[in-house]
Amino acid sequence: MADIVRPEINDYVLAHSSPADDLLRDLAAETVAVFPQAAGMQITHDEGQLLTMLVRLTGASYAVEVGVFTGYSSICIARGLPKDGRLLALDVSEEYTAVARRYWARAAVDELIELRLGPAVDSLRQLPAESEIDFAFLDADKSEYPEYYAELVPRLRPGGLLVLDNVLRDGNVLNPVRDSDVVVSRLNAAIVADARVESVMLPVRDGVTLVRKLG
Repeated sequence: MADIVRPEINDYVLAHSSPADDLLRDLAAETVAVFPQAAGMQITHDEGQLLTMLVRLTGASYAVEVGVFTGYSSICIARGLPKDGRLLALDVSEEYTAVARRYWARAAVDELIELRLGPAVDSLRQLPAESEIDFAFLDADKSEYPEYYAELVPRLRPGGLLVLDNVLRDGNVLNPVRDSDVVVSRLNAAIVADARVESVMLPVRDGVTLVRKLG
């Protein structure tokens, strides 16, 4: 994850947020040990705590996650849901989500989560067109962010919240290096101009944008 502020300030932020429990610490450690090259895709605990709080604050009961990886963010989202809530989790990797499934069960949130494997755009297009999603978290293939956004916003209920991760792309939105940097930079501009929503971009880790659908 990018350090927008000095690394010691990031450590201070973590130290002054509600701490991760043993289960989340174990999941983070196993992810680093088993998938060292991909471990950077896992959100940090301060961002996970933010997700849990946002779910609770919005009163969400139906959430959608695009990009599961090993399940850290799924657990954080599910913990914010009511006992009868549900989380639709979309990913393409059986290998990564096998770890997620184990930790969902250990966290006792597995009954709240439905995992669908396959291209997320296809899975989103198969959802009802009605505006019924309360909360959505987007942290998957950056090159497809505009497609995910286009499918999610119409399906958000009025007042529903969409959270997009990695909107700063290690700072490369200022001077794009990769094609995906260009895609995310253009989406950032499109969100600001989207009359259906109001948004705020936060300097949390690699950048997090909150998008609230207007009524």
